[in-house]
Amino acid sequence: MADYTKLNLREEVEDMAPKFGYAPNLEARYARKPLGLANSGASYFRIAPDFRLPFGHKHGEQEEIYVVLSGSARVKAGDDVVELGELDAIRLPGDTPRGMEAGPEGAEILAFGAPNTDNQDAEMLMDFWPSDKE
Repeated sequence: MADYTKLNLREEVEDMAPKFGYAPNLEARYARKPLGLANSGASYFRIAPDFRLPFGHKHGEQEEIYVVLSGSARVKAGDDVVELGELDAIRLPGDTPRGMEAGPEGAEILAFGAPNTDNQDAEMLMDFWPSDKE
């Protein structure tokens, strides 16, 4: 019998955003553990129109790829702000600080990261975005 894990990211992975006070503007479903991923990570985000995550983050080792499934988003990568539309992907090396915000119609985003560091290499950046929108 083949070894695999199948699950629906919206129906079978817990939304962690309410635990951190970001609902209803953010839906954040981290699928690494539910999928049983050993060497990578996968997450699903739904961001309300024009909502900016109030923090950024970076990693010591893990690189990430963000893919916009629907809507549009802006990713702040270091000092650059990159506009993303449907099916645009951006790769970010571990040490590049990053943060996201949705465009006027909101955004659905899939994120992938490797290697699996169990988030032990993540550093939160609480003052990453300026206080007013750029």
